[in-house]
Amino acid sequence: MPEHISKQFDQELETIRSRVLQMGGLVEEQIRHAMQALHTGDNLLIREVIQNENKVNDLEIEVDDICNHIIARRQPTAGDLRMVLTAIKMVRDLERVGDEAEKICRMAQLIHEAECQNLPRVELAHMAEVTVNMLHKVLDAFARMDVKAAMDVVREDAAVDDEFRAVLRQLITYMMEDPRTISRSIELLFGAKAIERIGDHCKNMSEHVVYLVRGLDVRHKDIDDVQKDLAAR
Repeated sequence: MPEHISKQFDQELETIRSRVLQMGGLVEEQIRHAMQALHTGDNLLIREVIQNENKVNDLEIEVDDICNHIIARRQPTAGDLRMVLTAIKMVRDLERVGDEAEKICRMAQLIHEAECQNLPRVELAHMAEVTVNMLHKVLDAFARMDVKAAMDVVREDAAVDDEFRAVLRQLITYMMEDPRTISRSIELLFGAKAIERIGDHCKNMSEHVVYLVRGLDVRHKDIDDVQKDLAAR
């Protein structure tokens, strides 16, 4: 970002950037701990994830407050305005990723309170790891203003959607073949849907990064059309 006459303005913009990355790191940890809790039923981890959701919410409010201050007092334009708007959108998606991690923990709690009885053998770990890597990549793309890396994350979301549909088919089969698995299957389905939604939010954030760097709104566009638009600029 270019330097401004007001060093305070530069500091405020850097604070926004650092808080978004801080929030992203916390949310990434939330997902990992939630999946570990789903695997082990660790009540301490479950409580930690649920409690840390307050920290995620506080960071969202802090970034919003700083952005509102900048818009009101600095009247940013061009790239500075895009940074402020992108930060507001990024923290909104990150807060929702934190919500999804909390949902996974609550499903873990229900499953392990039932002592994993009639639990279908469905693999969610790989899909979760893909989404964690997507989150890590999009935060890195934001930090480095890297459009190519952001577009790579957009492409990866399709693979997460495919895995979710495969898990859904497996769970339907389990429920049809053995009605005793219905309760646990529904809980796993909610967990899988939460992971799939995390992938969606990572895709959203990647699109925000493209807007930040190139000033191009690529939401709701086919990825091939986006590539053409980027190449034309």
